[in-house]
Amino acid sequence: MTDPHVNRHDLPIADPPRQPATSIDVRDQDPPHTPPEPLRPPQGAPNVVLVLLDDMGFGAPSTFGGPCEMPAADRLAEGGLRYTRFHVTSLCSPTRQSLLTGRNHHSVGMGVTTEMASAAPGYNGIRPRSAATLAQILRANGYSTAAFGKWHQTPARDVSPAGPFDRWPTGDGFEKFYGFLCAEMNHWYPVLFDGTTPVEPERRPEDGYHLSEDLVDQAITWLTTQRSLKPDTPFFLYLPFGATHAPYHVPREYRDKYRGRFDHGWDRQREITLRRQRELGVVPDDAELAPWADGVPHWDELSEAERRAAASLMELYAGFAEHTDVQVGRLVDALSEADALEDTLFVYVLGDNGASGEGGLGGTLNEHRFASGIPDSAEFINAHADALGDATTHAHYPVGWALAMNTPYPWTKQVASHLGGTRDGMVVHWPKGIAERGGIRHQFHHVIDVLPTILEAAGIPAPATVDGVPQQAIEGTSMLYSFNDVAAPDRRRLQYFEMVGNRGIYHDGWLAVTRHGTPWEMVQTGRRYFDDDVWELYDTSVDWTQARDVAAEHPGRLHRLQQLFLTEAARYNVFPLDDRMTERENPKEAGRRDLFGDRPTVTFHGPGLRLTEETAPNVKNRSHTITASIDVPAGGGEGVLVAQGGRFGGWSLYVHEGRPAYAYNYFGLRVHKVSGGAPLPAGPHEVRLEFGYDGGGVGKGGTATLLVDGEAVADGRVDATIPYYFAFDETFDIGVDRATPVTDDYPTADNAFTGRLHRVRLDLADDLCSDVHSENEREQFRAAHD
Repeated sequence: MTDPHVNRHDLPIADPPRQPATSIDVRDQDPPHTPPEPLRPPQGAPNVVLVLLDDMGFGAPSTFGGPCEMPAADRLAEGGLRYTRFHVTSLCSPTRQSLLTGRNHHSVGMGVTTEMASAAPGYNGIRPRSAATLAQILRANGYSTAAFGKWHQTPARDVSPAGPFDRWPTGDGFEKFYGFLCAEMNHWYPVLFDGTTPVEPERRPEDGYHLSEDLVDQAITWLTTQRSLKPDTPFFLYLPFGATHAPYHVPREYRDKYRGRFDHGWDRQREITLRRQRELGVVPDDAELAPWADGVPHWDELSEAERRAAASLMELYAGFAEHTDVQVGRLVDALSEADALEDTLFVYVLGDNGASGEGGLGGTLNEHRFASGIPDSAEFINAHADALGDATTHAHYPVGWALAMNTPYPWTKQVASHLGGTRDGMVVHWPKGIAERGGIRHQFHHVIDVLPTILEAAGIPAPATVDGVPQQAIEGTSMLYSFNDVAAPDRRRLQYFEMVGNRGIYHDGWLAVTRHGTPWEMVQTGRRYFDDDVWELYDTSVDWTQARDVAAEHPGRLHRLQQLFLTEAARYNVFPLDDRMTERENPKEAGRRDLFGDRPTVTFHGPGLRLTEETAPNVKNRSHTITASIDVPAGGGEGVLVAQGGRFGGWSLYVHEGRPAYAYNYFGLRVHKVSGGAPLPAGPHEVRLEFGYDGGGVGKGGTATLLVDGEAVADGRVDATIPYYFAFDETFDIGVDRATPVTDDYPTADNAFTGRLHRVRLDLADDLCSDVHSENEREQFRAAHD
């Protein structure tokens, strides 16, 4: 359907009028009935491919002068355009929600990540129906749509077999989805969804499996099938990788390729990168390096062990980045082979926020451990250097490398006030629509501008209503004006920024900002007052990199911009400001609805259920009882009854060598085990684990007691417990332990209970301390693990 009179303002598009019958006998029908035309986009609408990388800074990819070789990005840039002043929101879920809706993140309820949502309208994690997604709009206009990779936009409590599924990818306009819904994923042992069905890869790492390769395999299969069956139907393919977010998992040859390349350190790397950026023209010749972040050591202040650990982690990251881009290259090749590349608007966003400083000052082999306030020593990292990137590590590089990967800009991910958190490289490739090859565009743009750009390129209007719901205004501005006019003046003259209290406002070249928090301080130790924040002012028309604060010289302008921020923040649901980080992952403290609420007991029937951390019963920081009703087969039973988490933190109730057992894995540092009694004879049994929490704050220890048919058979101490979360990339499993194992007592796969599991019941005590996340308790927890 390409009729220009078709109403594309109200979606879905109404069916055309039915042709009336003019006879009783079909042979006498005049005029003969004709089959209805399929719904089609406007004539000339291009295919659309949107690729998004995770946690990559402006100064990381070779395409923008960085040390990570990105051959696909380089190739697309040479045939298209580099955008040098493209901005994101400084955190993953907010950027993704803005990208697909064309609205500011607070306008669509995503002021932070889904796991940190609260009750406030700007932060509830729920996309309003008045903000239809790009996929909904394109599908309703006749496009085929598919997404492969990281979603991270579904409300956390909805990610269960009970749904609702209306804000899953398939409810948000994608006809096909294959990927994961949470913040990050183990690239060797992922837990995925195909549509809304939980799936796990059939292949394993020893067979050559890797998640990034799998995602592109799936995307290419969908693309080639679509082109074979519906070659005249444009498609929208969204490919948001889990890479390069931690954990850094990559085949060894990619890691080893970078061996020794970062021994010169992060200070020298910033200088090298800036020189390359000037040569490429992605920053002006007079661009300066932004000031170094307070509290972060320079390279020459590190010990030899610290330098070796830091260099190894950066080698790992660079290999991870290149491996990811090589997969993008495979997709580009597939588009070319399908004769689709020429008329495909290919948008490649090299980061959903700036490079991440969430690995701390020294980096870590387990980011979950560091996020709870427990750092790794350089000696510990070096002792495991050979394993970096494999399934036994969950690594993240140090802050110093994050700062270097954001060259020439200051600060990192989370810091919406400074360009290191918000400015990322973007490449646009569309041979049929862009005349210049290898061009550079310096216009100021924001992630909310992508949706209106695609709609304008396709000739599709922003809808007035979708499914009968009036739509709120699209807040982005199309970038299409810049495609073929290098000198076009900026059309985006105003943009606010905010994330966990870090704030900024851009207007006609001036940028007023205030940094509120330090991103690698994941567990807060005291309240910070917003009124105490110090504002800075930058004239970006002469200071490209936020190198020179001119607040003292222009107090009046600073005041006007501060007032303008208040106006914009009020307009877009930014208030009330909320600076809580890790502790907000607790639904009670955050003020969001939990799937189980205050239910003290929940029973699961039979094996097979898979839940995320956010939809599983919360056993943290409280006493609890786990009871499994089982039948042991003749000859004895083996395997997992119920487990949560995995190698990097979690717990498991299982049968080992015929005996009941319980394991508590404390951040991968040590595994407490309780096992005993005689092997379970054939027949019905009740296996129960009673965990008595010590109380007195978060992360305290407890006593684990195993009972069989009501009789205690073993007990033991768990010295400390995980206070905030086990793992985003692991699951709560009934009758099996998916992804990585909590304990080596059973294999990574094929660990399902060999008998019959009737049901598992969890009984949860009231929280022993209602103020488990008080400032005093957080300080005690950090002090105990420093």
